[in-house]
Amino acid sequence: MTLQRKRQIKLVLLTVLIMIVAVIYFYPVLLMFINSVKPFGEVVLDVIKLPSKIEWSNYSYVIDKMEYGRLFLNNLMITAIGIVGIIVFASLAAYILNRRENRYTKIAHLLITTPMLIPFQTIMITLLKVMGVLNLSGSRVGLGIQYWGFGIPMAAFIYSNFMSTIPKEIDESALIDGASTLRTFRSIIFPLLKSVTFTVIVLDVMWIWNDFLLPLLMVNSSNETKTLVLSAYTFVGQFNTQWHYAMTAMVLAVLPSIVIFIFLQKYIVDGVVAGAVKG
Repeated sequence: MTLQRKRQIKLVLLTVLIMIVAVIYFYPVLLMFINSVKPFGEVVLDVIKLPSKIEWSNYSYVIDKMEYGRLFLNNLMITAIGIVGIIVFASLAAYILNRRENRYTKIAHLLITTPMLIPFQTIMITLLKVMGVLNLSGSRVGLGIQYWGFGIPMAAFIYSNFMSTIPKEIDESALIDGASTLRTFRSIIFPLLKSVTFTVIVLDVMWIWNDFLLPLLMVNSSNETKTLVLSAYTFVGQFNTQWHYAMTAMVLAVLPSIVIFIFLQKYIVDGVVAGAVKG
């Protein structure tokens, strides 16, 4: 068997393996959509079977019941606050830590990135108490700000790795021309971080938009700042669960983040490739 033939066989096997893994990951999403257009009885009898009749009325009922427009704006505001804060603070921190390398910045870098290793469950009770004292536990702004603490460590780590590929001579040239550190970062360095910034945006939008535990902990069930995913949980009861409506609500909740991922996924690839080439 020739070397080329062996490579072709390996490529076919790898493609088949990737397709199998993709089907395994996509199958639960497909089931969620299938059951979102079924009547309740068919969902209870068989979740795998295709619907005998498509019930699009499930969507109109859920949109009206959960006040989809208001909750969509809640999600949008919370996600926007979280993303803006994460990008601004993480990129600035990574820039300073990379350009001012000494033992103190190394300690600071360690302190910033270490929280990635701390599980949320270990601090959630303390966080709830602190946010209650600051009157931020039940507001959209407060919820968005809390994502800064959980998102900045990973974002700073990603920015730091990419920042090392940007020559320091660029900063020196800007300094000679009279630009301040902040002006250099804003006008020269940050535009060079476009690909990695979009990577951070995609990853954090998927996380913040679809997060369930933090909103469940911080937002009261009757509060007007509920999120889409949290509202979908209202169709799950202790003694009776409206599975068809719950599936419909979940489709409506995760659909915007999927659309964002589809449109911005190419920037993740660009960021990875750019970092690999420059590094």
